[in-house]
Amino acid sequence: MLERSCIVIFLIFTSFFHFGLGMFMNLTLPGQHPDPEAVVLEVNRKVNASLSLLQSRRKMLSYTPSDQSCQTGNPIDDCWRCDHNWQLNRQRLADCAIGFGQYALGGKGGRYYVVTSSSDPDPVSPPPGTLRYGVIQEEPLWIVFAANMEIKLSEELIFNSYKTLDGRGVNVHITGGGCVTLQYISNVIIHNIHIHHCYESGETNIRSSPTHFGWRTKSDGDGISIFGSRDIWIDHCSLSNCKDGLIDVVMGSTGITISNNHFSHHNEVMLLGHSDDYLPDSGMQVTISFNHFGKKLIQRMPRCRRGYIHVVNNDFTRWEMYAIGGSGNPTINSQGNRYIAPFNPFAKEVTKRVDTGEEKWRNWNWRSEGDVMANGAYFVASGEGVEVKYEKAYSVEPKSADFIDQITMNAGVLIHRGSNSGKWTAATNDTDGAVDGGGEDLVAISGDAEDYDGDEESGSSTLYSNSLLFTCLMVLLAFLFIHVKVTTMLL
Repeated sequence: MLERSCIVIFLIFTSFFHFGLGMFMNLTLPGQHPDPEAVVLEVNRKVNASLSLLQSRRKMLSYTPSDQSCQTGNPIDDCWRCDHNWQLNRQRLADCAIGFGQYALGGKGGRYYVVTSSSDPDPVSPPPGTLRYGVIQEEPLWIVFAANMEIKLSEELIFNSYKTLDGRGVNVHITGGGCVTLQYISNVIIHNIHIHHCYESGETNIRSSPTHFGWRTKSDGDGISIFGSRDIWIDHCSLSNCKDGLIDVVMGSTGITISNNHFSHHNEVMLLGHSDDYLPDSGMQVTISFNHFGKKLIQRMPRCRRGYIHVVNNDFTRWEMYAIGGSGNPTINSQGNRYIAPFNPFAKEVTKRVDTGEEKWRNWNWRSEGDVMANGAYFVASGEGVEVKYEKAYSVEPKSADFIDQITMNAGVLIHRGSNSGKWTAATNDTDGAVDGGGEDLVAISGDAEDYDGDEESGSSTLYSNSLLFTCLMVLLAFLFIHVKVTTMLL
């Protein structure tokens, strides 16, 4: 029935296409915020509030060194790290996101699933206790790890919606084929995970839900691939050494926050947007905040095609070619960052307009406000009439660049000092309704064979239905995009 509904929608679109083209040009993506400047304003307000609290505490006579480890001036960390018993309420993390990805629920409200095995023996029939078994489930799950582990993926790890990977309290590395694929889904949080040495894989069957598996062509080898998805938050991860990009956001994805991560040892770090001509990416909205762009990075921090990109309070410690690049008229709002240029005198410019003449890019909205330029770095701004457009975004002056060391000091995976500090145990968590993929003390999701009985013809849950409808919409967008291109060529 659902598939027939998609066909009907498609026919309606094509029937009215002649006068619907103008409407398509203004079509917004599901999850796209109607007022991006308001989101920017709120991010700056939260940063300034955290910094004000930090400074006021330091001036108090009762200030002690223990306070310093809590208040950081980073509103995400201050949201949950100031609770000394955070491990008793892990799901509070879902309330701490900022920016365009602030509505990512992850597995909030769902049961806990404990990864007890680092193996990945079968991408079609993953056994309970493995990470792959957890991420493909239909229901919301908050996924934690029983111990330190390195998970070497046999193939790309395809998520279902409403999942959180929570690596706090342990040291978890994901490597191998793929690696992480978020395709036509929503509401995912990935927190405190090492992702590195990912390579191309595919040309095989891979399961994406309990009722569906299918043939996958060769993957690019991205660390994290966000494809046609929304409400995604990547926080406190460390990424390096992948075949293609460390993080790619493409094909009409929106509502994304990439925060508190550490990037190193890579060429093309981050790609935002599928192509210059892919119109749905005009609705892409991404917040890049509190990250440390570290050693041996070359370019694309990020490289943007279309969309609205807010780059705020990041630390860029040298690059080899450029830091922020773009084409296809993206809006880039750079606030309160520190850009430290390389020693190469020909690579001092922060920005790069890729394969575009000045006669075109001079009207693009690229702005730098409150950024710190070091070692000869400089940002080439552009845009006409942006003073009015950015009035709201700049109404809270981003003075926070002066505190960039403080804000980004904990970027990347957090390692706990105590051997058991924050580690998942049944004794320190509410285990009612919790899931351990094989542990005897927790209630397990069924690992019976019937969990895998279905295929693409099988019945589906509400979440699967929503994902399929979202996929139908993205197919329609792609069709309309092709029609626009053909019409333009004919004209």
